[in-house]
Amino acid sequence: MTRQRLLLAVWLLGCFMLAGAAEVFATSPVGAESAAIVVSGLTRLAQAQPAQTPAPPAAPAAAATASDEPIGNVATLTGSATVTRNNTPAPLKLQDDIFENDVLQTSANSTLGVTFNDATTFNLTANAQITVDSFVYEDGGKQNGALFAIAKGTVAFAAAAVAKTGDMRISTPTATLGIRGTTGLVEVPEGAAATAANPNNVAIKLYPDADGSVGRIEVNGRDGLRLGFLTQGASGFTIRAGAGGRFTAAPLFISPQQALRDQGIVRQVHVAQSVGRQIVTQKRIERLQNPGRNNPGARQPGLQRPNGLPQRPGAPQPGQQRPELQRPELQRPGLQRQGAPNAPGLQRPPGQFRPALAPKGKLPPKKKK
Repeated sequence: MTRQRLLLAVWLLGCFMLAGAAEVFATSPVGAESAAIVVSGLTRLAQAQPAQTPAPPAAPAAAATASDEPIGNVATLTGSATVTRNNTPAPLKLQDDIFENDVLQTSANSTLGVTFNDATTFNLTANAQITVDSFVYEDGGKQNGALFAIAKGTVAFAAAAVAKTGDMRISTPTATLGIRGTTGLVEVPEGAAATAANPNNVAIKLYPDADGSVGRIEVNGRDGLRLGFLTQGASGFTIRAGAGGRFTAAPLFISPQQALRDQGIVRQVHVAQSVGRQIVTQKRIERLQNPGRNNPGARQPGLQRPNGLPQRPGAPQPGQQRPELQRPELQRPGLQRQGAPNAPGLQRPPGQFRPALAPKGKLPPKKKK
């Protein structure tokens, strides 16, 4: 009886286990996040881990946008002028390369003409300073643009391709100019900073190009608001401080004396543009023909680039004898070097010996006939 009860209990336990396993399989759909695993009659639930989302690849390092290639050249120079590059000032000379972020400065009684790769040209009079904040030009490109900052002095400019195909701007302490293909003149007196209590007025003038055409200058405040625009030759604005720290553009009367002086400065910038076009083209051809001759990456003022081609490895230094002339096998035959009696090339052919000389005072015996 006891044995029968034991068998019945085992049978009932097995039924309960099978029923539990069937219930688990019925409530766990295939492919769900949970899965049932039966091992040796025991049921274990394994939680499926959700698929790990692959981490996005690391973004590539941004390509350097600043170019180490020259963007212009010195076209004309009278007196002395300097360039500050990498916080290092150095004197400028004719045809010197100009790069982005260069600060150009003229001395007293000096003028400087700089032509850029698109033929845009600036002419700085005495004690003037400009900074080349940015310059991007590609022939036929859609993203051409340039920004020049005039800090002080009288500066004339003749715009070219960038102003006609892209965005050319000139900033002053109290206004920003949008240049639309024209010639102009900007006067920034000492004490014209916008932060000054009573800043001196900045003058902006529009003049005809060398071919007589007249472009357009858009005058905006430092806050971006439009102050006015110039479209007529020999016209101008003076930028004055207004209420609330804002600036206004008032029409500028140009006297005959000022117009005569301005015409001389404008004529200089047109001459510099004509000369500068040739220099920029010549320098570009030289860089294409000798890519290893100039090292634009240096961009260090005051360091002159080599005038000749780079020296080949192993080439002799000036005053040093060429190595191949020191090799014995290339010595001239018949000339014995001192200290080298057995040098190659000086060996006599076999069988050839110099006849012995007779002792002094004795003659060799005569041969009998």
